[in-house]
Amino acid sequence: MPIPKFLRPRRVSELAAAALVLGAFGLTGCSVVKTVEKVKHDVEENKATIDAFTNKIQSGADTTFEATYATTGSAPATIVYAVQPPHGLAFTDTPAGAGGSGAASVDVVVNAAGEYSCTPPSTSSATWSCQKLGTADAASENKIFELYTPAHWVGFLRDFSLAAGLAGDKVSNSSMTVNGFAMSCVDFVAPGVAGTSTICTTAQGILGYVKVASDATSFEIKSYSASPPGPLFQLPPGAKIVTAPTGTTPQ
Repeated sequence: MPIPKFLRPRRVSELAAAALVLGAFGLTGCSVVKTVEKVKHDVEENKATIDAFTNKIQSGADTTFEATYATTGSAPATIVYAVQPPHGLAFTDTPAGAGGSGAASVDVVVNAAGEYSCTPPSTSSATWSCQKLGTADAASENKIFELYTPAHWVGFLRDFSLAAGLAGDKVSNSSMTVNGFAMSCVDFVAPGVAGTSTICTTAQGILGYVKVASDATSFEIKSYSASPPGPLFQLPPGAKIVTAPTGTTPQ
C-alpha cells in the first residue's frame, strides 16, 4: 500500500501555500474580512477536530501491543504489526494465497541489536536469512510499514487541518465498529481529490481502519493483543545473518 501523493507532507504544504496565494487575489473591502474570518473559523474548527482525534491515537504511542490487519484491493494481504518499546518492532506482510509455506513478502524485525529484513526458508531443509540493515536501508524499509503507525497519521492530519481549512474543506468526526472493535474516526476531503478519506482509532489508541479516497486499498483491524509473544521481536532460530550491501534495499 504505497503512500498516495496527497498524503505526503510536502504535498500538504504545497496545498496550503496554493490556497494562501489564490486567496490573496479577487478579494477587496468587506469581502476580505468576511473571507478571512471564515477561513480562520474553518481552520480552528478543523484543528480542534483533528487534535481531539490525534490525542486519542497518541495514547497508544508507547504501548506494547500486537495487531493483525486485513488489507483490501487488488493484492489483499494479512499484516501483523507489533511494538515493544523502547526497541522492539515486528512487521510481516503475508499476501493472500501465499500457501502453507506462510511466505511473507515483507518480514522486518527490530530489537536492541538493530533492524533486520528476513526471508523465510525456501525449502524444509533451508534456514531463515536475515539482513542487518544500515541506516539508509532501514529508512527505506520503514516506508513499507509506516502507514500502520499512528505517528504517520498524526503528522499528516496536523498538517492537513491547515490545508483543509484554507481550501474550505470540512473535517468531521464519525464512529464505526469493525470486527468487534468500536472505533472513533475522522473523515476528510483533500483538495483536488474526489471522495472522502476515513481514519479510525480503537479504544486502545492504535489504528483500526484506514481508507484513503484516492486509493483502492484499505485496511482494518482483525485482532489485538496487549501482550505480544517475545519471539516476535527476535530473529528466527538458526537464522543466517548477513549485512546488506551499502545503498541497496532488501527484497
